[in-house]
Amino acid sequence: MARHDASDLAYRLGRQAEAVCRHYLSNGRRQGNYWQVGDARNAAGQSMHVRLAGAPSGKGAAGKWTDEATGEHGDLLDIIRTTLGLTDFKDVVAEARAFLQFAPLADPKPPARTVRSNPNRTDAAARLFGISMPIPGTIVKTYLRNRGITYLREVGSLRFHPRCYYRHGPGRPTEMRPAMVAAVSDLTGAITGAHRTWLRPDGSGKADVPSPRRAMGELLGNAVRFGMAGRTMVAGEGIETTLSFRTILPGMPALAGLSAAHLAAIAFPPELRRLYILRDRDPAGDNAVATLMARAACEGIEACAVSPRDNDMNADLQALGVAGLRNLLLPQVAPEDWASFSRSDARIPLDPEGNHGPT
Repeated sequence: MARHDASDLAYRLGRQAEAVCRHYLSNGRRQGNYWQVGDARNAAGQSMHVRLAGAPSGKGAAGKWTDEATGEHGDLLDIIRTTLGLTDFKDVVAEARAFLQFAPLADPKPPARTVRSNPNRTDAAARLFGISMPIPGTIVKTYLRNRGITYLREVGSLRFHPRCYYRHGPGRPTEMRPAMVAAVSDLTGAITGAHRTWLRPDGSGKADVPSPRRAMGELLGNAVRFGMAGRTMVAGEGIETTLSFRTILPGMPALAGLSAAHLAAIAFPPELRRLYILRDRDPAGDNAVATLMARAACEGIEACAVSPRDNDMNADLQALGVAGLRNLLLPQVAPEDWASFSRSDARIPLDPEGNHGPT
């Protein structure tokens, strides 16, 4: 089979990418513009994502997939080959043609545009964030302070909802609980999703429920953002992890990907030239750092991994305090960035509530 014909067949599969995924990757589920699954062999999980809509060809084409855990990537023909265990490419082609239910390779025009998928979930996320309130004077501030996070400037992406729905599942009533609501946005600043952290009524910690953190909307490639994008930024998995780093270097713009898989897939701002990646000390965190560093290198971006002493930066902040975390970060941050973005306690007095005051 000619390379042109194989590319054309992959393109045709891409136009029906969601149907292909539902058939061959049945253990996954749709998440915004992507299909998430464990791997190309249809294992349960979330480390692999398949693009469901995109350009007719190239890296952003529909049907292209990446496994963030292993770095593997490919197209829908590779998924058919792997899930069925086929070794002869002729069999892969036959299976693909059978799925598409045609023999000759026609030449239809590619779609003129891509429509944003799952608008209801995106709109619901924007509405939830819109009806939530700024965090000053709320238990969100108490919760973050209990986690050692006292620098709360440029946190407009965080809000508080006093009665946010929490669904336990079938057979149990829906509850209304206080929650920290974070806006997930794309590179243009448009809200694409929302992340909820349900809290105890006094803000002393996360709510005592099975899943106190949940996200909705289009997450992949997007992030919770703190500060304006610039040439130098920091990215971490969790909101608390990222804000812990900003307690020491509060001037550095930051992104929270919300999970290892989503951290590995964040979109790079066009002006970005150096990215600090906060590592969570577990296998998923290591894979996310490796994948993100490889992606950054391909874009000509210098990527620097920042390692915690404990499980993550917030655990270090709570265990070591501000001075201890500063000493941990000092050798891991370029001197010029330390000079540009850090502020010593002597230059940031604390107000009675424990917040950093103006310099």
